[in-house]
Amino acid sequence: MMNAGVAEDGARSMGRESALLAAALLTIIGAVSIYSATAEPGAVSWLPPYFLRHVEGIVAAALLGFGASRLPVVTWRRAAMGFWLACIALLAATLVVGVRVNGATRWLEVPGLGNFQPVEFTKVATLLVAANFLARNQGEAAFGLRGLAPIALLVGIPAALLLAQPDMGNAAVLFLLIGALLFVAGAPLRLFALPAAVGALGLWAYVTVRPYAASRITGFLHPWETAGREGYQLVQSFVGFGRGGLAGVGMGGSRQKLDYLPEAHTDFILSVVAEELGLVGVLVVLALFVTLLVAGVRIAKRARDRHTLLVAAGMTLFLTLPAAINGAVVMGLLPTKGLAMPFLSYGRSSSLACFLALGVLLGIARRAAVAAPPPVAGAERRSLLR
Repeated sequence: MMNAGVAEDGARSMGRESALLAAALLTIIGAVSIYSATAEPGAVSWLPPYFLRHVEGIVAAALLGFGASRLPVVTWRRAAMGFWLACIALLAATLVVGVRVNGATRWLEVPGLGNFQPVEFTKVATLLVAANFLARNQGEAAFGLRGLAPIALLVGIPAALLLAQPDMGNAAVLFLLIGALLFVAGAPLRLFALPAAVGALGLWAYVTVRPYAASRITGFLHPWETAGREGYQLVQSFVGFGRGGLAGVGMGGSRQKLDYLPEAHTDFILSVVAEELGLVGVLVVLALFVTLLVAGVRIAKRARDRHTLLVAAGMTLFLTLPAAINGAVVMGLLPTKGLAMPFLSYGRSSSLACFLALGVLLGIARRAAVAAPPPVAGAERRSLLR
């Protein structure tokens, strides 16, 4: 009995430590890659402003994550709706006083701190409040009209504001995150048929009325034929992967970062990793995200109750699903969209939101290790948590 208890404690600790280690290594790889992508050639001792701002963001994010890890899950249950409403207000504010960059108003200017992107926190808040509703309603009632109507509003309102910015990519990711959380909660597969059809129709309509969105689809389907226009960014990403080969050209040796690959330090940071560290570096990054996913699953499986399980699953999805999408984009498996790679991409808003989600997840793991009841069972541990 004692050996079994020790093994169980070790498993709980392993999940927490694995998540923390994976996130730390990803953050280090990201910081080094951002330095390489933004430093002037030959300026060894010069610290690029982007790198300095990114490091400042990591420090602030780590403090936020530590604070989040000390709060009990009940605090997030009580604060979720207020958090969500605040994020909705910030999203609405971007349409009125937002900073316009590349034709989109997705940022708010914070005096002394620079631009802030509310969408990252909106995704975390929506997952938290959706977990509240899904935990409150169980069985068939959770997936009937009365149970799903609040979820639809929770996703529909921020998605509408995102489309108005416009930001189709993050709106789609928000739907995917909540859809995955519904699946974890036990929603039957037939439930996703109608939303999938409506989403496909909405995507078609969006691409039809937004010429820039149509150009992204063209660049995705025919990158080499449109290498000088719509497919330029994707082709440059391919070149980076090709130059990297198996072991890469070495840190700092990227050629694509020299004004060939747009957004090299943000959305396409994985291309810089591929060029400088090769296939080996890319596989290490992907393995770290898989480690984070497995650790999150272990933490969720040992949840004390349905609500805690769903919060842990939601935070794990937030940290790993966008990474899979970003990786697919830079490898040409999905159309190009403005989506950061968690922990790797430059962006203080992304860093803050990622460490917040990580802190919530680690807080759940820490409390499970202190006093762990029997894990939840049955339909509550569906799919991802099986």
